[in-house]
Amino acid sequence: MTHRPYVAGVDTSTQSCKVVIYDPVTKSVVRQGKAPHPEGSEVDPEKWWDAFLCAVDEAGGLHDVAALSVGGQQHGMVLLNEKGEVIRPALLWNDTRSASCARDLIRERGSDGRDDAGSEGASWWAEATGSVPVASLTVTKLRWIADKEPENLEKIAAICLPHDYLTWKIMGSPSLESLVTDRSDASGTGYMARETPQYRRDILASSLRIDEGAAERIILPRIAEPWEMLGYGDPERGWGEILIGPGAGDNAAAAVGVELEPGSALLSLGTSGVVCAVSTTPVADPFGLVTGFSDAAGHWLPLACTLNASRIIDAMRKVTGLSYTEFDEAALSVSDAGGLVLVPYFEGERTPNLPEAKAELRGMTLANCDREHVARATVEGLLTLMRFALDAMRAQGVPIHRILIVGGGAKSRAVQALAAQFLDATVEFPQAGEYVALGAAKQAARVLAEAQ
Repeated sequence: MTHRPYVAGVDTSTQSCKVVIYDPVTKSVVRQGKAPHPEGSEVDPEKWWDAFLCAVDEAGGLHDVAALSVGGQQHGMVLLNEKGEVIRPALLWNDTRSASCARDLIRERGSDGRDDAGSEGASWWAEATGSVPVASLTVTKLRWIADKEPENLEKIAAICLPHDYLTWKIMGSPSLESLVTDRSDASGTGYMARETPQYRRDILASSLRIDEGAAERIILPRIAEPWEMLGYGDPERGWGEILIGPGAGDNAAAAVGVELEPGSALLSLGTSGVVCAVSTTPVADPFGLVTGFSDAAGHWLPLACTLNASRIIDAMRKVTGLSYTEFDEAALSVSDAGGLVLVPYFEGERTPNLPEAKAELRGMTLANCDREHVARATVEGLLTLMRFALDAMRAQGVPIHRILIVGGGAKSRAVQALAAQFLDATVEFPQAGEYVALGAAKQAARVLAEAQ
């Protein structure tokens, strides 16, 4: 047997596929590759497979890889027929056509006729699955299929998620019964139980408007145990000696990548802001500010997402005409915003749930109407919004004492200087990296170690 010292981690995200080859001994990335995915919110899953193969080639192949795991975008709906063929393009998390279906699903579970946060229906969903339906969740997309494409509903033999599909392909697509997922990704479907990694077939049935007997006949990926070895790669591609791990949803994989532990949170400042924290107990937020996902290691990963994050700085930087460096310097040149307040809802907002909200600059006076105070108010507005998301997690009983901040917004010197003050926690800024792929690689390393 050829000596295979390395492991591989894959990030099949919305935009691209990234493959990192990782040395678990030196704890370093030795090489990596990347290939783009098609744009849009509706994608042929075969394009993910094509991108994976290209990314593997760019990363120098898998000839010295002993184990592999896949992290991926959550919620995407992949429908397969009895032959294992894709029925229609996958609807991704960012496809919003099922927004009205989410409201219907909430209304159907309550007697008060309401579909808003805090309603009877929302409370039912939070207790049952940990999440209140929104357009991103798979369960709402299934309802959309039932209502809008009944001809495709009749063809469904199996339902899986992007990371499940790619893992299955890497293993050679042996059979529909061999589809496997993990608890973190399954928890984002809207039809996995909140407290245990088990599917709620009754929810699946009602979302598809079919009886539970028919729902039982639909194949859902088996939910693997944390660190479980699923099998091996496709021998026809020369991957027959590569152990395959269960993989994870992207946020859960990133949590593994930064080695997140209970009491700590990961704050990603990208276009949007995502806060997730490892919890030893499940959460149920009927107001939908916090979604009660599972993590990849046997705990839970409550998560709050804002629509606005680094775009807040981008927008106000254009207003001031400053470069990123100049904007940071301006924000740090004054001790506070001088009473100027930026309400940062440039794209509406999800946490808090104010989809129609607009951004505002308030409290302007002759004394604070300058680029320095505007820059300072911008950074303070960004951090205050993130504090709201963190406090929503804390209100669910999730302790957060340490925050690791990553993403493009974390590069801001002003954010770095002010974060601890505004977020009420010890703050760290890990070195930039592909944390989803890295987390998948670290999972593969543990799967390998436990299999030996």
